[in-house]
Amino acid sequence: MDKPDITSVREIVARLGQRGGEASMVSVGDMVSEFGRRSHGPSLFLPALIGVSPLSGIPMVPAFLAIIIALFSLQILLGRDHLWLPDVITRRRIAGERVQHAMDRVTPTAQRMDRWFGGRLAHLTGPIGIRVAALVCLMLSFTVPFFEMVPFAGIIPMMAIAVFGLAITVRDGALMVGGLVLTTGAAVFLGPMVLG
Repeated sequence: MDKPDITSVREIVARLGQRGGEASMVSVGDMVSEFGRRSHGPSLFLPALIGVSPLSGIPMVPAFLAIIIALFSLQILLGRDHLWLPDVITRRRIAGERVQHAMDRVTPTAQRMDRWFGGRLAHLTGPIGIRVAALVCLMLSFTVPFFEMVPFAGIIPMMAIAVFGLAITVRDGALMVGGLVLTTGAAVFLGPMVLG
């Protein structure tokens, strides 16, 4: 049975940090179960958050996270309430100590996010807004593998995805607009790398 939907960044980080501290290895399925498969915002925010954390330095992690984001984005776009990942992904594991360390690093930022964001232009985070965000996140996820070999380049699309996920989680339409601006910036700066 899924846990209640999460509406704050601190709760996402705290749950994952606790899970990492309790287990020697943490699977993707474990992490998904911490925020519930019906929580669209955390489903996008969490993998993107990991993508901009120290865990992104592990080879192939950004590309793996991009696959998860693409799968979740497509299902949100299609209107699915219960999000699903194949077993081959949910069984993938990472050291609990690494998860706990990464969450400890981002806890202060999570606390600031909860103070700063939430409730603005909430109508932009309705069903249509969520699907628009999912479409943009799907497109952004396709760019991540291209930039994995370029130091820190993959952080830019992951940051944009994280902003969309955060906007949906805390129902902040102003953040949704910010995600679109960040996506435009990513296209301007990273587009020539792909096309060139």
